[in-house]
Amino acid sequence: MKLTKLWALLPLLFSAFVFADTFDYNTANMLDLTNHWVGYTSLLLFVVAYVLVMLEEFTCFRKSKPVILVAGIIWALIGIVYASNGIKNTAEAAIRHNILEYTELFLFLLVAMTYIEAMRERQVFDALKVRLINRGFTLRQLFWITGFLAFFISPVADNLTTALIMGAVVLAVGHSNVRFVSVAFVNIVVASNAGGAFSPFGDITTLMVWQKGLVEFEQFFDLFIPSLVNFIVPATIMHFAIKNDTITTQERKITVKTGGITIVVLFALTIITAVSFHNLLHLPPAMGMMMGLSYLMIAGYFIRHKSLPCSTVEDEFDIFKKIANAEWDTLLFFFGVIASVGGLGFIGYLMLTSEVMYVALGATYANILIGILSAIVDNIPVMFAVLTMNPDMSLGQWLLVTLTAGVGGSLLSIGSAAGVALMGQSKGIYTFVSHLKWMPVIALGYIASILTHLYLNKSLLDVPIG
Repeated sequence: MKLTKLWALLPLLFSAFVFADTFDYNTANMLDLTNHWVGYTSLLLFVVAYVLVMLEEFTCFRKSKPVILVAGIIWALIGIVYASNGIKNTAEAAIRHNILEYTELFLFLLVAMTYIEAMRERQVFDALKVRLINRGFTLRQLFWITGFLAFFISPVADNLTTALIMGAVVLAVGHSNVRFVSVAFVNIVVASNAGGAFSPFGDITTLMVWQKGLVEFEQFFDLFIPSLVNFIVPATIMHFAIKNDTITTQERKITVKTGGITIVVLFALTIITAVSFHNLLHLPPAMGMMMGLSYLMIAGYFIRHKSLPCSTVEDEFDIFKKIANAEWDTLLFFFGVIASVGGLGFIGYLMLTSEVMYVALGATYANILIGILSAIVDNIPVMFAVLTMNPDMSLGQWLLVTLTAGVGGSLLSIGSAAGVALMGQSKGIYTFVSHLKWMPVIALGYIASILTHLYLNKSLLDVPIG
């Protein structure tokens, strides 16, 4: 397309985005389809899709496939009803709003995943793993070290990557000690999920709450002690199930590749940039993350070409290969979830759910229930549903649902990406049943973290958001 044609199209593109941003579909000609065949069909299709998502480990049918298909069908059915009733643009504005929400989340996560993949390729995580293995810790010491590292790394890296790194350490050391591996894996899952709950970067749910502007960046750290309690309580009890044997395993030393430490520093700078864009400039944090991606792209140029810009070197570093290696199935799964849940909300089901949960039960009990639900259903659609309902809650209650949605997934091994990943990594040592044995202990930590939050942050329960 010629440049002149592009310029001619710009006003049309601009008007389309302005319309999507300013059109208030909540007050437009919306139809209540909750008792319509379209509503029933959409709800049934979403349930079927999510059953397939939960069975992914057994069917090897990628979770993004069913939810994207169902998302398309739901919105097609909505479009048919609205078109047949002569209502134009209402459904279009609604889906544009969902796509905008997804786009911000997508760009943010894509940059974070690219950095994680770059650090993995530069052997940053492998070097950390070998260093832990070769230090000669006892099994109990390693249990606590991997737990605390998972707790403090997951707020910056995602809990899935953190769990896999710590899981590799545990497997390398105790592969012949089934009991140690099983208990240590449960501890890593709990620690990773707990650590991700007090940071906007630690979990997709916290990221969504932050990007929505409901909780400011520094306010998430009010959840630090409750999250720590969630990890410490079950870990203290599980500690006594591990024999205090000394580790004798040794592995070959791994050196971080050229630029590895630089990438770690640039990732920290990228996080600072994203937070500054949001807090100081009042711009979407995704824009700050994209600026941070440019840091990595520029660094990649110098890592790849070193002192001769156009030469071919042995240590090839291609930033676009790192982007290609991102978790694309996960990113596309998020699109399907946001579009599907958005469609169900547009039909009217989320309003009914909000009335049942937040009006009948009250915010505190509803938010506790959200955490329990996230152990069965992925916390991402659960949290997106809450954000779409947008119940009238105080800052303390938004922090509570952030906490419960983050740590509630630890109750079952299938309740979080960390648990599912470690089940695959352990090859039968850590299973659904072995995790289930410790569920009462994990539930004790879940209850303790909620009570800690309600006690320490009780002054926030009456503070309005914004």
